[in-house]
Amino acid sequence: MVAAVGADEGELSGQNSGATTLHVYVNTIQIPVLVLGKNRQPVRPIATNRFFVNLDSGPWFPVTHARLEGDDPISLAIVLDVRGNSATLMGNVRDEIAGLAPNWLHPSTDRVSVYSLDCALTRSNPDDLPAEASTLRQAVDNVLASWRIRTSVKPGGPCQKTLHLWDAVAFVANELSELPGKRVILVLTDGGDEGSKYTWKELVTDFAGSASIAVFAVRTAAASPAPSLITSLPRAGFPTWRESLAGDVDPLTAVCELSGGMVITADKPSLGRTLQRFTSILRQRYILEFPRAHNATSGLHVLGVKIHDGADYFIRSAGISVPLPDPALARDPTTIPPDTAHEPEMGTRKVLTPN
Repeated sequence: MVAAVGADEGELSGQNSGATTLHVYVNTIQIPVLVLGKNRQPVRPIATNRFFVNLDSGPWFPVTHARLEGDDPISLAIVLDVRGNSATLMGNVRDEIAGLAPNWLHPSTDRVSVYSLDCALTRSNPDDLPAEASTLRQAVDNVLASWRIRTSVKPGGPCQKTLHLWDAVAFVANELSELPGKRVILVLTDGGDEGSKYTWKELVTDFAGSASIAVFAVRTAAASPAPSLITSLPRAGFPTWRESLAGDVDPLTAVCELSGGMVITADKPSLGRTLQRFTSILRQRYILEFPRAHNATSGLHVLGVKIHDGADYFIRSAGISVPLPDPALARDPTTIPPDTAHEPEMGTRKVLTPN
């Protein structure tokens, strides 16, 4: 996926006469990577030495560490698109979202924002809620209230749309970019867009990619595209726009997979199980760590990920946006100096931004 490559800060606690010392790594990058097997099913644990990455088509190099995401804190934004076929998923959605806590979403660490997209984009008030069942249930009720009133009076009643799908997701991504933890957007939608200011390609590069936000979608089976529409997307790494548009591409699938997520199909009876599967997939992502390249520059870069003997794996990586190292931080005595012998080298291939 797109990565704005610079430096990330990691932490290591050490003991010295009973005092804890914070050590800072100025050149470590972390990338969340989704790895699934055939038919998008979980795979057996993968050893660190099987993961390789490259930057801008430079040489492949092994990652220094790989681990499952597990219970890392998540900042999750849920967008309920109540237009079109996805409205059929909203019957008991309040209880199905609330049912994710506490087993799949954890009140102590995970934060959730809830939005609905109808005539306008409505946000839960307050947003960025702790993942508690009662709080999530109330948030869903709040954002769906105006839609339920409007459709109960006259199904499909008049509605002056002020925001469309890609613009709405771009707005949510911008809001989410300021929050900590692993950032994820989940959209319940049929994928239809009726005239957004932003194209789906700009959404991936300018919003989701630059803020390391993975976009997932739950779409009704009735709205799912034919399989031929998604075969032109690569199985691993981030393509140039020319490659990703080499054939017919379903925009919703492209937004999700090029940001490190995926589209999951559901119907009304299976929605609860589908939401649980979505959160399980999040927890089973891999967090890859590797040094910042010695010739790294800020901005968008092409990240490739491959797994030794994993040709059949479905691999999708989220981007990450981090600053270049602070010179003052590099001089700090608690900072761990970079291991220049193991720094990767960036290639010369650049991301082709959408027209």
